Amino acid sequence: MSSPPHPLMHFGMTAWIKLSNEETGYYKGGKDSGEWPPKYWKFVLETEGEPSIKAAFVDSRRFGRIRLIDCDKDEIRRVLPLSENGPDPVQDKELVTLEWLMEKVRSKKVPVKAFLLNQANISGVGNWVGDEILYHAKIHPEQYTDSLNDAQLEQLHKSLLNVCSIACETLADSDKFPKDWLMKYRWGKGKKDNKLPNGSKIIYLTVGGRTSAVVPSVQKKTGPVAGDLSPKAGEDEEEKDGGLEEVEDKVSKQSQKKKRAAKATETATAPVQAKSEALPDHQSSKVKREDTHEDTAPPASTKSPSKRKAVGEVNGEATQEESKSKKAKKVPELEANTKEAKPARRQSARVSGRTLE
Repeated sequence: MSSPPHPLMHFGMTAWIKLSNEETGYYKGGKDSGEWPPKYWKFVLETEGEPSIKAAFVDSRRFGRIRLIDCDKDEIRRVLPLSENGPDPVQDKELVTLEWLMEKVRSKKVPVKAFLLNQANISGVGNWVGDEILYHAKIHPEQYTDSLNDAQLEQLHKSLLNVCSIACETLADSDKFPKDWLMKYRWGKGKKDNKLPNGSKIIYLTVGGRTSAVVPSVQKKTGPVAGDLSPKAGEDEEEKDGGLEEVEDKVSKQSQKKKRAAKATETATAPVQAKSEALPDHQSSKVKREDTHEDTAPPASTKSPSKRKAVGEVNGEATQEESKSKKAKKVPELEANTKEAKPARRQSARVSGRTLE
């Protein structure tokens, strides 16, 4: 833009700039479809003069952002939000010195990978770039920054400048990266034998909320490590109880046991209704009643009406006989009580001057 406001674009995860007169799909590993405006476009800029060139901001997942900054173009990095970012290791090499890095790193106590990803510390270092820097510096991504010695920080500074410079010089075209870069072999997460050409195994950890590719044989723990599974920090992953590989195997076995137990529980507690579908009608109804009315009254009798009537008549006769015998027992008792009560009442009546017959 020749004059303010200037567009400030953040690409997020999937955003990109596509030009109307040039193919830019190489960055995504494919070719442009040729349609214009391109799919998922959000914002289009057009140049003045002939030939006119259009630039489209595309973003399929909508993680990107565009902000208009009202300032001179040379001052844009000194205005919010860019003013909150740290120095760029490519554009600000005079600021990103070894002394500056040592002071910055040792003033914090965070995993070194999280330190590199924090744009407030250093601008422009993303996830795979951070892994590449630490791989060449031979530093474990979980190791705390304040535990790094001078030799490690010197190597970290060298790797930071080298990796970022090559990535920018090649326009992030991975085909042009050096053959010994971890980035060329790190994309096999989930595979059993994901290794470097020399046979070194690649493992994956979550550091700073991001997946980190690590080569344990190269990136050894030399100090306190965030999320360390061993009781002693700094021990080699491959020496302590079989190392990190054995820990991963144990975790995998435990998760498999939990899955089998959960599956067995689901099978044992499956609804009886599913079983009743394969049973005859008279058996399935019985199973349903037992399943749904365990704590309620028992189901009604399944005897035929004629049988129920006969049983009822017999039961009725028995009930009547029982009630008659109970009444017969009560009558003599009442008569006895009445005979005993009359003399007493006559006696009390004579005392009062009355005669009770």
